[in-house]
Amino acid sequence: MEFVMLFIPAVIMITPIAILVIFLRYRSEQSRQRYHTLLQLAEKGVELPHDLLVEPRSADTDRRRALVLIGGGLGLTAMFLALPFEFHSGQRIAGLWGLGLPPLMTGLGYLVNWRLNQRDDIRA
Repeated sequence: MEFVMLFIPAVIMITPIAILVIFLRYRSEQSRQRYHTLLQLAEKGVELPHDLLVEPRSADTDRRRALVLIGGGLGLTAMFLALPFEFHSGQRIAGLWGLGLPPLMTGLGYLVNWRLNQRDDIRA
């Protein structure tokens, strides 16, 4: 019984970390392949356009990141508020609702940044 009580939280905690590691390895491998191709082209004497040297980036990256973080923060907050469990000391897990605030606030910051950049692009 104790094994299950430790195994389930461990799996829940390790899963997002594993997803992040897989994603970061994929992005690293993708960048490495891109630079390897650019290096081969440069060795052949091909003139590389500036667009190929700059990392491709979507215009709405900040908005997407903001919405994901806001959703995650609200989800964490709701999850902790909804959990009926208590610690051995009698303190409820619902008291941990504040753990959802950092991603929520970071997401709001990204959303403001996206909006300000959008406004600057209109002026330019």
